[in-house]
Amino acid sequence: MIGDQVFIRLAKAASRFSGRSMSFVIALGLVLVWLVTGPLFDFSNTWQLVINTLTSIVTFLMVFLIQNTQNRDTEAMQIKLDELIRVTQDAHDALLDLEELGDRELAAFRARYIALAQQARERGDVLNDLARELGARDAAAGDIAAHQVRDLAAGDREGREP
Repeated sequence: MIGDQVFIRLAKAASRFSGRSMSFVIALGLVLVWLVTGPLFDFSNTWQLVINTLTSIVTFLMVFLIQNTQNRDTEAMQIKLDELIRVTQDAHDALLDLEELGDRELAAFRARYIALAQQARERGDVLNDLARELGARDAAAGDIAAHQVRDLAAGDREGREP
């Protein structure tokens, strides 16, 4: 729809503009001009109403622009994550499009992965896997962090405190 496309372009442009430092400088300048003009208008109710009205309007409009930008960014990120899940060999395809599930279904998935993580920690798999990955990648470079992780994993296998 043409109206949606116009809004999306406007929202993107406003988001880019409002996120720049120059936008802050302009807003600060407007506030300073308003403050300086206070004595000229005897700090009247109209003078105060001007800044209150302007900030209310800008805040009201920015809520919608920020929400639109956040929605688009979140949707794009979800699509990218879905693609990573799809192409990962041992990934569970049931995780695709998780954001569309209800709270009860999400809680069930969360509980399952919390349990899996706990089991992995109890077995020491996390440190062992990390040590193996770092060892293969960084052994030639003599990376100190890789040696520290391998030492932690070895201590964990021996029942010592890491």
